[in-house]
Amino acid sequence: MPVLFITGNKRKFEEVKAVLPEIEQLDVDLPEIQEIDAKAVIRAKLLEALKHRQGDVIVEDSSLCFDCLNGLPGPLIKWFLKALGNDGLYLLAVKCGVFGAEARTTFGLARGPERIYYFEASCRGEIVRPRGDKDFGWGPIFQPAGSALTYGEMDREAKHRFSMRGQAARKLRDFLKENIR
Repeated sequence: MPVLFITGNKRKFEEVKAVLPEIEQLDVDLPEIQEIDAKAVIRAKLLEALKHRQGDVIVEDSSLCFDCLNGLPGPLIKWFLKALGNDGLYLLAVKCGVFGAEARTTFGLARGPERIYYFEASCRGEIVRPRGDKDFGWGPIFQPAGSALTYGEMDREAKHRFSMRGQAARKLRDFLKENIR
């Protein structure tokens, strides 16, 4: 039985499939609790996902944590982005005068309600004026440390070098290889 990545975001699925070619996508709209603890968000999503499918299921949550807001919006970034847009998020950092940020991704793998595993990675960087349209969501305002480009300006290969999603997906891949069902 294949491992299913539950997401409606085709671009996110493509990024993860580049690391885990054997996964398949299941486009189910899972409810997302509002919580600043990414693991709590992931756990709730996984328990809901198990209602739709038995076997290995994967869900993911990405956070953007502003230094000037003590880590917010974190897992709430989807809602901040919806309310403010990338321009508004950038202006928030401008008004605070602090541009440091951390992008985080957490994958959750459920092999049943009592067997949940987490795989996390993060990337330091800065909030910048929106640039580029090659990435989705908040990618145009996040410039990883060590890069002159935002995620929104990077091609897929460049983004994989800096991507916290890619790092977390590789941890997940290694776990799956070592822990074959």
